[in-house]
Amino acid sequence: MTRKRVFYGVLTVLGAAVISGALYINSLLPIITGYAAKNLCSDVFVSNRKPEDVESIDFNFSFIKYTKNSVNYEEKSVISHFLWGKSKAIFREGFGATLLRDVSEEKIRKNRYPAGVKPGYSQDTIAWPLGDILPKKNTGIDTIKLGDITKRLITDNAYKGNAFAFMVIHKGVPVVEAYKPQFNQKTRFLSWSMAKSLTNALVGVFVEKGEMDINKPASIDEWKADGRSKITLNDLLQMQSGLKWNEDYGNKSDVTVMLYCKSDMSHYAFQQPLEHTPGTFWSYSSGNANIVSYLIRRQFTNDSLYYSFVNSQFFSKIGIPDAVLEVDPSGTRVGSSYLYATARDYARFAFLYQNNGIFNGERIFPKGWVRYTTSAASASKGEYGSLFGLNKGKKFPSAPEDMYMCEGHDGQKIFILPTQELIVVILGYSPTSKGGMDTDRLLKDILSTL
Repeated sequence: MTRKRVFYGVLTVLGAAVISGALYINSLLPIITGYAAKNLCSDVFVSNRKPEDVESIDFNFSFIKYTKNSVNYEEKSVISHFLWGKSKAIFREGFGATLLRDVSEEKIRKNRYPAGVKPGYSQDTIAWPLGDILPKKNTGIDTIKLGDITKRLITDNAYKGNAFAFMVIHKGVPVVEAYKPQFNQKTRFLSWSMAKSLTNALVGVFVEKGEMDINKPASIDEWKADGRSKITLNDLLQMQSGLKWNEDYGNKSDVTVMLYCKSDMSHYAFQQPLEHTPGTFWSYSSGNANIVSYLIRRQFTNDSLYYSFVNSQFFSKIGIPDAVLEVDPSGTRVGSSYLYATARDYARFAFLYQNNGIFNGERIFPKGWVRYTTSAASASKGEYGSLFGLNKGKKFPSAPEDMYMCEGHDGQKIFILPTQELIVVILGYSPTSKGGMDTDRLLKDILSTL
């Protein structure tokens, strides 16, 4: 009798463990298949990459490498399977790729991107920085030494990681531009969290127009009855909202649930409870950035104006008319993560900040916006400003303290070094989970060419 009790007890425990494990795996399936479907759809139809290239490089980790992916070129979609899970993402011109979550494909496809968002100029016929005719100018940098650094980075992978594209701008002039063979100057590269810095830029445009005040409460209806009512736009921009958030990409977390399970990402983010007094605690949060995206959308009376605004009032003015800032299923731009742009586009974006908000003679940001952006959030220990990383805490010991940066979680980097009049753009796949890139050594070598 005792043996039977033990046997059934063990059987019960094992059964419970199996059920628990199956339930946990089931909760991960939308994230696993959603990641594969969304990213492959963007890589194929926005970046024009080959599926097998993406799968062998970008998807070679964790459960993602076991997904089975099917690309439909006729309807421009991707379906991804893993175990019993399945996700589908679709491409729409102007909107990029969208993961289908809690909304029908038919309804999403009915939403058309507004016409009339072309820049009104051809970049092939005009000079840098607005156009693609690059200047031939000696800036004083050692181009021979820089060429050797470029070869070691792109061809030899001597800095570890996997750089797809590399640009260096000195005194406003491109002095190095290099790509791995499967990429070129027309390839749009995923930003990941570098998109947050673009969100800073869009807020700057509204501040210049006098239509947004960063020091006023965000005034979200769901926050009015509790302590969240005190959260300002500045708190969100500086990652000091105090909202509960888990930014772990390696597991089921707030950020992975938001990106791969929710149709309205900003709504999911602003539903989070308050854990700290606003403005007193720094915590990195893609949710904060998407709440800011929601506040930007709220500035418009209709979606046609909202979608065309980014192109007409920002992208075209700084020479990046073909960049794509994707939307979630609800139609809000994913300001935390999903910008696709060329290496030259990212360099131009950085040049706007290096030039204190003026591009091609036009003021895009208000005076003082770059100074505000690069001022450390009070609780960040000098590591973060307003949706930009800072080097005041010497994260990169070989670089100067006034350097500031845009960073994506797979190793995408834009470094802006104002004193040296230097911009460095590194794009590729160099996640920290695989050891990352020795970026500090790379910066040290680049600085030695000045």
